[in-house]
Formats: sequence, C-alpha cells, structure tokens
Amino acid sequence: MKGDAAKACAPNGASQAKDQTPPSEEKMEERGQWANKMEFILSVAGSIIGLGNMWRFPYLCYKNGGGAFFIPYLIFLFTCGVPVFFLEVALGQYTSEGGITCWRKISPLFEGLGYGTQVIVTLLNFYYIVVLAWGIFYLSYSFSWDLAWSHCNNTWNTENCVGLHRRNTSIEQTTNPNATSPVIEFWEKRVLRISPGIDHMGVMNWDLALCLFIAWVMCYFCIWKGVKSTGKVVYFTATFPYMMLIVLLIRGLTLPGAAIGIQFYLYPDLGRLADPQVWMDAGTQIFFSYAICLGSLTALGSYNKYNNNCYRDCIALCFLNSATSFVAGFAIFSILGFMSYEQNVHISEVAESGPGLAFIAYPRAVSMMPFAPLWAALFFIMIVFLGLDSQFVCVESLVTAIVDMYPAVFRRKNRRELFLLGVVFVSFFMGLIMLMEGGMYVFQLFDYYAASGMCLLFMSIFETVCIAWVYGADRFYDNIEDMIGYRPGSYFKYCWLFLTPATCIGTFAFSLIKYTPLKYNNEYVYPWWGYAIGWLLALASMVCIPLWMVYKISTTQGTFRERIQLLITPSDALPKTKREQDNLLAIFAPEGDAAMVRNGYYPVSETDSNL
Repeated sequence: MKGDAAKACAPNGASQAKDQTPPSEEKMEERGQWANKMEFILSVAGSIIGLGNMWRFPYLCYKNGGGAFFIPYLIFLFTCGVPVFFLEVALGQYTSEGGITCWRKISPLFEGLGYGTQVIVTLLNFYYIVVLAWGIFYLSYSFSWDLAWSHCNNTWNTENCVGLHRRNTSIEQTTNPNATSPVIEFWEKRVLRISPGIDHMGVMNWDLALCLFIAWVMCYFCIWKGVKSTGKVVYFTATFPYMMLIVLLIRGLTLPGAAIGIQFYLYPDLGRLADPQVWMDAGTQIFFSYAICLGSLTALGSYNKYNNNCYRDCIALCFLNSATSFVAGFAIFSILGFMSYEQNVHISEVAESGPGLAFIAYPRAVSMMPFAPLWAALFFIMIVFLGLDSQFVCVESLVTAIVDMYPAVFRRKNRRELFLLGVVFVSFFMGLIMLMEGGMYVFQLFDYYAASGMCLLFMSIFETVCIAWVYGADRFYDNIEDMIGYRPGSYFKYCWLFLTPATCIGTFAFSLIKYTPLKYNNEYVYPWWGYAIGWLLALASMVCIPLWMVYKISTTQGTFRERIQLLITPSDALPKTKREQDNLLAIFAPEGDAAMVRNGYYPVSETDSNL
C-alpha cells in the first residue's frame, strides 16, 4: 500500500513516465561528483605536483642565485600563481562545466579561451607521457645488481666510454678529448639511440614503444570511469611519490658531501636579481608547476559540490605545491653534492635540469651508492608516479571538456569510455613519433613551443580580463560568496583586475623580446622548417582566441554594439546567487505579497501543503 501511495504522490507522474520509457532509449548518465573532499584535494595535488617540482625548481634556484631566487618566485606566486589557480578552480565549481563550456556560459565571446587551453592539453598529452615511457624503461634496467649505466662493458658502449671516477678509486687518467661517461652513452645510445638530427628520423625503438603502451594502459584505467575511478586511484598515485621523496631525502642528507650541494642550492646571490632572465624563469616556473591555463583545474573543480570551500582548498594546495618544490631541492642537491664530492669536481659540472637530471645526473649518482639498484628502482618508481597523475588529469580535462560540450552524445552507457579509448589511441600513435631515433628532437620542439610559458601567459591575460573586466570581478566575488558562505579578502579581486594581467603582459612581452631559438643540448641547430613547426605548435593555441571572437561577431545578428553586448552576456543557465533569487521572487511574487518572501522562499500555508 505504501508503495502505491508513493507512486500516486510522485510529481508529474515521474514513475509512470519511467515505466513507459521504451527499452531502446538509453538513459543519459549523471555528470558525477567527488565522493568526498579528499578525492578532490588529492586529484589536484597529483595534477600540480609533478616532474617540474623535482627536476626544474631546484635547478632554477641553483642557477638563478640560490635563496635570492625566492624573491621573484614569491612575487609571481602571489600575483599570478595563486590568484589564477583560485580563479580556475572557483570557475569550475561555480559553472559545473569543463574547460570549454565554462567560458561559453561566462561569456560566449571568450569561448576561444577554452579551445586554446584544450589545444595545449592535447599537445601535452602527446609528449608528456613519453617521459613516463623513459622512466619505465630505466626502471626495467634497475632490477640488476650491476646497473647497465654504471660501466662500459655493454654492447652499445663505444671506445670513448670512460668509467665513473670516484674519490677512493685510482684509475688511469685519460687524455681522450672525446671521452664520454657510461651514463650518457646509456641515455643516448641505448635509450634514445639518437640520430644526427630531426631530418634523420630513423627507425622505431620498439622497446620504448612497449613502455609507452604500458604507460597509456595505466593512464586509461586510472580515469576510464571518470571521477569514480580517478577519485580512488589518487589515494595511491598522489601519496606514494611523497613516501619516495621522504625516503630519498633522508638518504641524500646522510651521504658525504650533501652539505656542499645544499649550500649551492640555497646560497643567496642577490646580484643575480638584476638579470631579467631570472624573473622570466620564476614566472614560467609558476605557470608550469601550478598547471594553470590548461583547463585541468577547472575540470577538477567542476566535480565539486556547489558549497565546497574551494578558497580554503586552493590556499592549502598552493602552499603544499611550493613547499614540495622547496623540499625536493634538498633531496636532489644533497645527491648532487654527494656526486660532486665523490668525483672531486665542482657541482656546476654535475647539476642538470629536466630530463638531464632524471636520466643522466641522478642515475650517475645512484650508481655510486651502496645498494644502487634499490635506490635506482625507488627513484624511477617515483618519477613514473609523479608523471602519471599529472598525465591522466590532463587527459581527464580534455575528455571532460568534450563530453560537457556534447552531453547527449557521450553521457550514455560506455560511450565516454569509448571516447576516452579513442583519445588514448590517437595520443599513443602521436607519441610513437617521439620514440624514433630522431624523436628526441621532436620531443624538444613540443616541450619548448607547444606548452611554453608564452602560450600560458597569453591564456592567463585573457582569463583574468574576461572574469575581472567582462564578467565582473564583483559579480564573481558574489558567486564565490554564495558558494563558500563568506566573501574572501579583496586581494584576489585586485589581482584579477590589475596585478595579474599587468604582470603577465610584461612577462609575455619580455619573452618575445628575449626569444632565442631552441638548440638541442645547446649545440644542435634545427633546420628552418623545424622552427616553423615549433611556432605552429605555439600559435595553434593562441590563435583560437582571436579567431573565435571574429567568428562569433561575424555570425551574430544585430548591430556591432548589439552583437558585443549579446556575446559578453552570461548564460541564464548559470546558478543564481541567493540575493538574485530573492530579487526574482520579489519581482514575480503576487502583488502585495513581495514582502512575504523570506530567506529566498515563498511561504506556503498549512492548508496548501501536502505534508
């Protein structure tokens, strides 16, 4: 009887409509949300805390004046990093949309911003995961008591190979000007099998292709069920690298010569602040390490509950990110100090950045430690997991953006999984190009141009202008207040209005003025068409914004002023704040009853209530 009564009271005959739904029609799946706050925190932490914290920040500190580098770093952090980070997360949470449709709802004129960020993410998906393939390859060689890169007795070693010199080992001094180390020969002749140039692509390295396939399989199954699977996976992928970092930090600090490395990491040289390149390095590091202007933060924020306190979350995550970079410097430079001590050379001869640190400097240092295979395995496991969650969040960002554009198509049974499989399939085959003998030159082009600081700065300028000047900083603050229950301090508002766009414009102009063409290993000069490909990769994202504006203005009806007004008007589908709901209720309430509206609700008498 109770079941019958419930059916009778169902609004609009919902139960009858459900019973009458033809079996051929598929029900559209819900968008989904994080099961709890921790899933969101760990997903964002995994996204922003990646390889850049380990292999880029410590080297930039050493290169740009040690402790003095923290001055420009902190300035960019508080004028660009944290404000844009908070803006993107709050935008996703407010709109509950991915990286494209969120801008369509805020201001249709700026929808090109979404397309631009997704172009960058697509290009990132092609090449970033190649680093994981290298890490998996090195990991497979770590399970050997005699590490392959520690000696010259391998088939790929040349007659110029000279074993690693150690402080307590007497070896015959070589006068060969072409002498190379076994670590470099393993990297160039076994892993990359690098060709003379980009115009000699050579054949495929099939062992690396297998490693790339393994990396993509892991990535696919981390996100194949959307936030349901991602939210569970990050409990391991986001926390495990921290365990490895702590282990490597303790080991590094207990090695002889560690103090030498830490001294060079932190020793302040204030004279370096007069070099504009130091400030440029600080700005680009903030954009890289905080994953801003990629749409991934917006996608992750969009799965939050509407009333989640994203302001507090963002402050905590930004602090965690920068603190991780700082601590990682101790782990890295204590190891480099040990290597400098063991080889009796200046630390500048062993300090490396980027892939050179992960795949040359650190393996060389590990080979000098007791129980070398153990430390090698731990290090490369950390590298793989640091890159893995950054990679699958980028893929999730792209998939979320496309699915939100066409929900009726993709939010059906198994369609999202099939679309994700298609993205993985295409990205895998694009990545294979970078695993050929000349693939490293292609990888460097993507890394230098496709997701360069120039592209990210360009996106940041338009993001802040759109929110602060077109949509309205005060209006966005109203939305944030409605979500979290209080109004944040005015600092972020003034950053979005003035500080962030001004800083980004200045840095963007400086990057154009100081532009230097890419050289591989500071030696190999690309052919003209190589640089042309690089600039096409950079412009592919930046042109989306002006091209979309021209397209929308030319296809919208009305006078020019009417078109602009229409295109900068937010969507009516955006959530209304409590104040806006009260105003609407006051307008549409029966005459004389407007005063009866209380707390956003129109009171109902007991006789009219069904309860």
